[in-house]
Amino acid sequence: MPSVDSVRVAGLDVVFDRAGNGPPLVLVHGAAGDAREWQAQVSGLSDDFTVIAWDEPGAGRSSDVPAGFGLAGYATALAAVVQTLGSPAHVCGVSWGGTVVLEPYRRRPELVATLVLADTYAGWKGSLPEAEVRARVTGVERMLAEGFDPRFPGLFAADPPEDVTALLDTIAADVRRESVRVALGAVAAADLSDVLPTVAVPTLLLWGELDARSPLSVAHAFARAIPHAKLVVIAGAGHLSHLERPAEFNAAIRAFCRSRR
Repeated sequence: MPSVDSVRVAGLDVVFDRAGNGPPLVLVHGAAGDAREWQAQVSGLSDDFTVIAWDEPGAGRSSDVPAGFGLAGYATALAAVVQTLGSPAHVCGVSWGGTVVLEPYRRRPELVATLVLADTYAGWKGSLPEAEVRARVTGVERMLAEGFDPRFPGLFAADPPEDVTALLDTIAADVRRESVRVALGAVAAADLSDVLPTVAVPTLLLWGELDARSPLSVAHAFARAIPHAKLVVIAGAGHLSHLERPAEFNAAIRAFCRSRR
């Protein structure tokens, strides 16, 4: 079982799970998620790595986000978590979590040994057409008003397994809607496309073949922009490839990070 730790940064308590021994691997969840969505990675990779799965500010066991919190706030909090590890870390972000990961890389690249960017964006503004961004903001606002459904269309290529459905229902029951609105505003407005060509650490792009939220066209744009990035496509997986195809997801991370020791 992972141990629970926390760091105090900018008046916030940021909580994270820690398991295993070895080079640090930090896992950054998507919007409306928390550390629990990484259970298959924590259990599957902690034999090779010290696996850290955080609850971002406003999620899980971490403090609520204050007024005016934005992408810079998430970046500062994530950098503080990585600093507790005592050495540069492999840092993996999925979906919104990949956008979060890019901002601390911009600010504190010395904290990052490698990047794993999974089914993600350089912010919605940085990766999607303007009309699509507007439609997504409207759709998420409607869902938050009517009731949050963690299985809304586009997250999975097929019906998720029963254990994944149960996990997402449990996480959804703890979602703080105002915190999701803050994250939504941050990812919608973010354009980190200028960061991609500056990435100077080994980078794995890990994408579901059938991702309907961040399609393979976004993955290929990342691959063109990030020098020497490696793209691995997970067959039959959708947007949440770490939940839908955890064995393949874990194997790709293990092989990539082992080769960069």
